[in-house]
Amino acid sequence: MKKWRKRLVKFLIFDLAIVLLLLGTGVIYQQVGLRQDAKTLDPPGKLYEVHGDNMHLYTGGEGDVTVVLASGWGTANPYVDYYPLYEKLAPNTKFAVYDRFGYGYSDQTDKKRDVDTVAEELHELLQVSGQKPPYVLVGHSLGSLETIRFAQKYPDLVKGIVMIDGGSPEYYSNDDDSLADTIGGFANKFRIQTGLFRLSMQSDMVVETSNANRNELKLEPDDLKKLDTTALLHNYGNVNTLDELREIAANAKVVVNHKQTLPFPLTILTADYLGASEPEWDKSQVEFKSWSDDSKQVTIKDTDHYIHQYRPDIVADEILALVKK
Repeated sequence: MKKWRKRLVKFLIFDLAIVLLLLGTGVIYQQVGLRQDAKTLDPPGKLYEVHGDNMHLYTGGEGDVTVVLASGWGTANPYVDYYPLYEKLAPNTKFAVYDRFGYGYSDQTDKKRDVDTVAEELHELLQVSGQKPPYVLVGHSLGSLETIRFAQKYPDLVKGIVMIDGGSPEYYSNDDDSLADTIGGFANKFRIQTGLFRLSMQSDMVVETSNANRNELKLEPDDLKKLDTTALLHNYGNVNTLDELREIAANAKVVVNHKQTLPFPLTILTADYLGASEPEWDKSQVEFKSWSDDSKQVTIKDTDHYIHQYRPDIVADEILALVKK
C-alpha cells in the first residue's frame, strides 16, 4: 500500500507540474500575443490627446456636414466595423469614426465610463481634431446613449441623429450588470490571461461564430477582417469596456433625467433580427420616437444587430437624408 501511495503522490505531482507548465506557457503565449497585437495595430487615422490620453479618429469624405459614427459596446475595431458604411458615405459627405477609450487604436483610461465623461471626451476630440459642425450623429447599439447625451449637452452643434439598432435610454435604464459580471468574472479572466481565448480565435469556425450577427463580415476585405480579430484579442475584457457595461443603467438614467424634445430630426433604424426580434425590443424602438417631434422608425428586413454590415446602402441613404435636410 505504501508503494502505491508513493506512486500516486508522484503521479499527482507530475500531473500538477504538467498543468503548471501548460498554464505558464499559456500566460507567455498571451503576453507575447499582446505585444505582437500592439505592433500590428498601426492607427489608420490620427491620435489626439484627450483628457491626457490618446484617442483615435479616422476621417474621410468632404462636405459641410460631418457624420460622426459611434460604435456599439464590444465593437473592438470601429474603423473596421463601419467600413461598409463609410465607403457609401465618403462620396457624399465628410465622416469621422472615433474609438472610445479601450477600443480600437485608442488608449485605455483610468477615468470612469460615465456618459457625461464619454460625451465630453467626444466633444474635445472633435474640437482638437478640427472637425467642424454641424454634426449628424450616428449611434449603433449602446452608442445611442453617448450620442443623445452629446446632443443634450451641445444641441447647437447637432443637425440630426440616426440610430442603428440603438437602444432607447428608457430601455437601457432597466439593464442589469450580469454581462459585466460574466465577462469580468474569474472564469473569463482565466481564459483570457492563460491564452485560451487567443488560442480559440485561431479557429476559423470560432471567428465566424463570433461574427455571426455581423453578417460574418462578408462586406469586409480580408486584411480588415484580420485587423478586426487582432483588435478583439487586444481589447477584449479590458477595464474600460467592463466599466461601460456596469454603467449602462446609470448612464441611461442620466440621459432620461435630462429628457426634452430634441430640436432636430431623429431616425431610428431597427433590425428584424432575421425574423427573430423580441416584442419588448420592438415596442421600445417605436416608443423611441418620442425623443423628437421630427422622428421616424424603420425596421430593416433580413438584418441582425449590425444593420450596417447587412444593408449599408439603406443606412447610408437615411444618414444622407439628414445631411441634406
